[in-house]
Amino acid sequence: MKASPKTLLATLRGVRQERPSLWLMRQAGRYLPEYRALRETKGGFLELCYDPEAAAEVTLQPIRRFGFDGSILFSDILVIPHALGQHLWFEAGEGPRLAPPLVDEAIGSLEAAPQRLGPVYQTVERVSRALPPETTFLGFAGSPWTVATYMVAGQGSKDQAAARRMAYGDPSAFETIIGAIIDLTVSYLAGQIESGVDAVQLFDSWAGSLSPAQYERWVIAPNAEIVRRLRALHPDTPIIGFPKGAGGKLAAYADETGVDAIGLDETVDPVWADAALPAHLPVQGNLDPLALVAGGGALDAAIDRILAAFPDRPHIFNLGHGIVPDTPIAHVEHLIKRVRGG
Repeated sequence: MKASPKTLLATLRGVRQERPSLWLMRQAGRYLPEYRALRETKGGFLELCYDPEAAAEVTLQPIRRFGFDGSILFSDILVIPHALGQHLWFEAGEGPRLAPPLVDEAIGSLEAAPQRLGPVYQTVERVSRALPPETTFLGFAGSPWTVATYMVAGQGSKDQAAARRMAYGDPSAFETIIGAIIDLTVSYLAGQIESGVDAVQLFDSWAGSLSPAQYERWVIAPNAEIVRRLRALHPDTPIIGFPKGAGGKLAAYADETGVDAIGLDETVDPVWADAALPAHLPVQGNLDPLALVAGGGALDAAIDRILAAFPDRPHIFNLGHGIVPDTPIAHVEHLIKRVRGG
């Protein structure tokens, strides 16, 4: 395979860099004044996601400002249930809503609307043409368990109780929901790849809420199936898995899903992760987003600890979760300079 000038992409393929590549989850968003200005002109969040011109602009904003090594598609994980036929909207100050909630309705009652994903592919095409040649373009989707928690409850929750109850009480019905999410997610990620992304990430934001046996069934097995199918279609496209909250189950996730790289949340000790994960598996992470808000000596110490934790392993520097809206831009600039050794 021809060597890539994209250092982040090379890292995902197992090539360790002298200094790690860098991007930040949610790097396109509310902490940027240019994002807030554009959002005011476009109305709601979902409308912004489905406007290819505007979504491409949002995706490119942090690349222009900071020169990150990776650009992450601006979209939302809930476009999948929307395309499966649920109604999706965002309540101001409260977050997403999906109707009908599948705790009350069978998924077979929904009328699928895969055409709703068309604008996302158009966004990918626009961004792919506009990115600098050295910038790796990352697509993404939510993992089945996390997406299902929203579909079952009709909204987010602190403990994912509705989905957990269904998974225990009616595993056949829950399996049907998971299967539908898997099928569409494979198609969706393949569409992103065919439209121009270089790699993809699977976000399992609520992986930490499950018991070990449930975790095997609803996190590891569905992600492994997505990886298997997607790799059959696009064998050269790296896949990052991000099972937030997995803790001690990270090694099993890495071994059994077959992902090319694994994201670490901020609760994971990077020294432990380096010892516990398969040798030479690329890792991504895992600065606490609130350390980035705090800045100063606390930020420097946290950065340095992470940089020192992976002496022989391919490493992509990132946050342990998404950047928060009140993050000072000066702290992001300082982070970039310190990681790059400037």
